[in-house]
Amino acid sequence: MEKDERDLLDVLKFELEFLEKGGYGRSPRQPWRFQHIFEDSPACMNYDSKENPGPCSECVFMQLVPPEFRDSRIPCRHIPLNAEGETLDGLYRYADQYEIEETFGKWLRTTITKIEEMRAALSGKETKSVPSGEAQAMGEPLAQKLHPKCANPACATAFRWTAGGKFFRFRAEPADPTFDRPEAHSALHYWLCERCSHLFELAYDDGQGVVLRLRWPELPAGVTEKELPAA
Repeated sequence: MEKDERDLLDVLKFELEFLEKGGYGRSPRQPWRFQHIFEDSPACMNYDSKENPGPCSECVFMQLVPPEFRDSRIPCRHIPLNAEGETLDGLYRYADQYEIEETFGKWLRTTITKIEEMRAALSGKETKSVPSGEAQAMGEPLAQKLHPKCANPACATAFRWTAGGKFFRFRAEPADPTFDRPEAHSALHYWLCERCSHLFELAYDDGQGVVLRLRWPELPAGVTEKELPAA
């Protein structure tokens, strides 16, 4: 597998949205199985290559792992999540799902803010965070990338014609900053890999352009199983 060249900030923002939308609470394919943070997220470098995984040493998350744990079997479980030094490896031993997600969510928000502030200081520009929970803007369409990949910005799956997945076609609008040189294209194509296409869809938003959205809706707060409509 090629080196993971995704932007850490983009991946962390996606991970926060995935967490807040209930991505770890249920799986469309295996609703009975416990979902592990990072490992069962589309943000995982090996999410679409479990049978032939690439080395974790190439993963974008490795820069957050303390040096002494980078040779561990699952390095991302050893990322410190707070001042007390709690990690996923420890939380899995004594915390419940709510505590794990609460701790992880706080870490994500704190880390995202720190990275944004650091980059703003280096560039001398003020940055504006995208509110968590909103749809995530896409990267470049297939034709505009030297090495095209899944349209999910947090997925590292390389584009292959025979790999399945789902294609999306959008008209290039001249005034839309999402598209590069729109006058050269009447339509632009995006691709979601096989796994991401089961979880997400692409849609066009007037304010953001092409965005990624979870396919399954969130349950309203307070709705119990008895209140759900019959199938």
